[in-house]
Amino acid sequence: MSAFAAPTSPQVATSRDPATGKLIATHAFTTDAELEAALAAASAGFASWSRTTPAQRAEVLRAMAAALRRQRDTLAAMATAEMGKPLRESLAEVEKCAVLCEWYAEHGPRWLQDEPTLVPDGKAYVSYLPLGVVFGVMPWNFPYWQAMRAAVPILMGGNAFLLKPAENVVGSAALLHQAWREAGLAEGAFASVNLSREHSARAVADPRIAAVTVTGSVNAGRAIATQAAQVLKKAVLELGGSDPFIVLADADLEAAVEAAVASRFQNAGQVCIAGKRLIVEAPVYARFLELFREKVRQLTVGDGRDASTQVGPMARLDLLEQLHQQVLVTVEAGAELLEGGQRLEREGYFYAPTVLGGVKPGMAAFDQETFGPVAPVIEARDAEHAIELANQSEYGLSGNLWTGDPERGRQLARRLATGGVFVNGYSASDPRVPIGGIKSSGYGRELSHFGLHEFINAQTVWVDRR
Repeated sequence: MSAFAAPTSPQVATSRDPATGKLIATHAFTTDAELEAALAAASAGFASWSRTTPAQRAEVLRAMAAALRRQRDTLAAMATAEMGKPLRESLAEVEKCAVLCEWYAEHGPRWLQDEPTLVPDGKAYVSYLPLGVVFGVMPWNFPYWQAMRAAVPILMGGNAFLLKPAENVVGSAALLHQAWREAGLAEGAFASVNLSREHSARAVADPRIAAVTVTGSVNAGRAIATQAAQVLKKAVLELGGSDPFIVLADADLEAAVEAAVASRFQNAGQVCIAGKRLIVEAPVYARFLELFREKVRQLTVGDGRDASTQVGPMARLDLLEQLHQQVLVTVEAGAELLEGGQRLEREGYFYAPTVLGGVKPGMAAFDQETFGPVAPVIEARDAEHAIELANQSEYGLSGNLWTGDPERGRQLARRLATGGVFVNGYSASDPRVPIGGIKSSGYGRELSHFGLHEFINAQTVWVDRR
């Protein structure tokens, strides 16, 4: 079997170093007995954790932040080994998780206080109570941040969290589980389980699971949401995106180019909310393309453990092959291949940073999500046409809009059919603001107080109603 071949056994999940294609580890899928034990432990963990006060939970979150920082080198090295991102990005991801814990420790207790209503004399109020065990199906591109972004507000609310990580980052998930134990979280309140699709469906249906949260592809989200709906369980979905990155003629072009390169090629282009369709107004299209291509040619591609690397390998061979096929059919449909467009001739899953010009609706790179280091650039006649092109998508996760007039940017933002809009900046998740999408990008919100209240029982209490 080739060093780059996909695993053939359904009995194990495999981790391969994307920089070499070599096997790191195999992880057996959870058995029936192990799944039962995990569900029982999670249920017991919820029973214990839900009885703690918000202030007590906040202390555990602060301890988790400290544990993450103590173990940051080990955590970062594992993420880089399993999914390939540059080590400095892995270190930043661990730190972002620590900041997330501290932020919810500071603000979460206030959002869980009983809330008064307009009923006179304080007779009625709303209590924010935990639901139970939440099953989280999380991706590989940010193996710590994605899991923690979901888990921290869920745990702050007094729920337990059962994590199913992507099969290629099981080692990262195990380290996260270990850090929670070190932080003093109630036993069973957070656990990671390496589940097959069959066992994942069984977990969703199990009465000990109260709700489900998914970050992943549209197909995965649709399948799991259907399973949850059949047993009347709430689901929050953060799915794919083909986010517009609009550059208007009055924008600071150099700043927009810098942001576009950072947005499109961070994490080897494997970011849900990254700008994936660069829509540029006609008067500056040629100049934008010139500056953008120059910056792309300067990017250093390499092993994430090399300090000079800016763009690491893609996480898996099948993802690289899928991306390359999207590039090929887009060029066949009439787009210009301006930079890149091929797998690099070296071991590992490296794809050349790629720029496609003249991309139009109906082409794969316009209609589909390109989850890798490929930048489709689209020319818009004017601002109206740019908004029209941006909204011409089944997705609605995030968007970016560059203009010299911030007020104009605010007005145009209201017309973008996306869950978030970043004016004169590129998309990023931040605990202070909610993240989530519309249309095929999913529903529900993570982060901020919105994320905390997604998996909460808002219980009305009315005393002495006459």
